[in-house]
Amino acid sequence: MGEIMTDHPNVARVRDGYAAFAKADFAALNKLFAEDVLWHVEGRNQLTGEYRGREAVYGFFGKLMELTQGSFHIDLQAVFANDERGVALVHQSASRDGRSLRAYNSHIFQLRDGMVTEFWDASTDQYGFDELIG
Repeated sequence: MGEIMTDHPNVARVRDGYAAFAKADFAALNKLFAEDVLWHVEGRNQLTGEYRGREAVYGFFGKLMELTQGSFHIDLQAVFANDERGVALVHQSASRDGRSLRAYNSHIFQLRDGMVTEFWDASTDQYGFDELIG
């Protein structure tokens, strides 16, 4: 009793990753994403698929920003992590051609030695995102 719980170091790493994403700081993201990271994008839209490697993931980020006319935004709500897994609860928003979307998402990370090796996203409004992106 009375023991103070401290966050796992991967919590801070994941939090820093969201800050780097918000600033498009790819040098910082390179320190978080494994070179062969595998990024899964769910849904039925033009971005759906798997992206392997940092450059492919960064290309996905660029296309996401292009399609949402620079409006895509993530508001980080909470992060949980251990040695092998991380989960971030986020609020995502985006707009395109006068339409907008807000949804809660769970981001799931596979981690190895503090590096993200794989990523999945689960949305509370996948249909809305699919319609927005097309």
